[in-house]
Amino acid sequence: MKIVLFFLVALLAAAVAFAFAITRDGELVTPQGSGTVTLDAGTFEAFPLPDYAAKHVSERYKSYFVEVEPGIKVHVLEVGSGFPLFLQHGNPTSGFLYRKIVEELPTDRVRVIMPTLVGLGFSSKVPASEHTLDNHIRWLNSVLTQLKLSELVYVGQDWGGPTGMGGLAQSPGLLKGAVLLNTGFNAPTGPMDLSPAHATVKTPVVGELMINVIFSIFERLPEMQGDPASIPQEVQELYGRPVLESGNNKAPLAMMRMVPDGPDHPSVPAQRRIEKYVLGLDIPAEIVWGMNDPILAKGLPSMKQNFPIAPVTETEAGHFLQEEVPVEIAAALMRVVDQVQILEQQAPADSAVVEEQ
Repeated sequence: MKIVLFFLVALLAAAVAFAFAITRDGELVTPQGSGTVTLDAGTFEAFPLPDYAAKHVSERYKSYFVEVEPGIKVHVLEVGSGFPLFLQHGNPTSGFLYRKIVEELPTDRVRVIMPTLVGLGFSSKVPASEHTLDNHIRWLNSVLTQLKLSELVYVGQDWGGPTGMGGLAQSPGLLKGAVLLNTGFNAPTGPMDLSPAHATVKTPVVGELMINVIFSIFERLPEMQGDPASIPQEVQELYGRPVLESGNNKAPLAMMRMVPDGPDHPSVPAQRRIEKYVLGLDIPAEIVWGMNDPILAKGLPSMKQNFPIAPVTETEAGHFLQEEVPVEIAAALMRVVDQVQILEQQAPADSAVVEEQ
């Protein structure tokens, strides 16, 4: 009997220790670059891409860090010159998510800026408790501010929607046009769960087991697609390896828990500010939507309400539609850029007429 009791106590102690280990907050992990990248806005720390990532982009790409707080660096991919485009990815990918779209863009006309959210890709990794919507908004706004941008067209998907729009809301006048992919800007007014997976992982320990122990969120990315083959193993590695090798893989689960499940969720105050900002916009915009997205396909009606006159392109893509329909996204993006530039050309003429009157 004593042996059985001792075994049960030991088993319980091991379970408690294991639960404590997997739910620990995590440490700050600050990446180190080498050399510098000089832009019009100043000089930034360069980050030479490892071979497994570099093979996915051309040598024309700039790869650098913007330090948004001491030890917290946002990795930025940039290519091209001309009108600035701010392309923001979501969970659990990185700025590389837009690489196929870049191939379809006239990079002699547009400067494509692709930051990676803190915690993902080659950006700094932070404790789980620091993954809040307010923090991510502040960090992205710091990137835009330090790059000294005066105007841009924005694309956002997944968490890249609220974080990117939130960052832009802190710099009024910067946003001139937008292409909205599968994302959402509206705060919940009642209890809700974005998906069964989001409902499950919000439970302590259970979430850690599901995302960090039993399954690999990166290996399951193909399940989110209209065409699972659109995210082969080498692309899973592109997104997952920098996170898994960093020693702090807290971001994917923490970002899932950032998703509001009702009006009392900690993300909601920031989401309400974003919603108010979005509803006050009067800019050229288009919507490109993946109708086979198991999480956000249902969000299209809300996006149409936010941008009621925006043309809508419905596709057969899934959640990460940048991997499946880059041609459609790039075309929508350039149509918006053209509209923005036409409006800018008309503005001086309109001002001149007013002055003459």
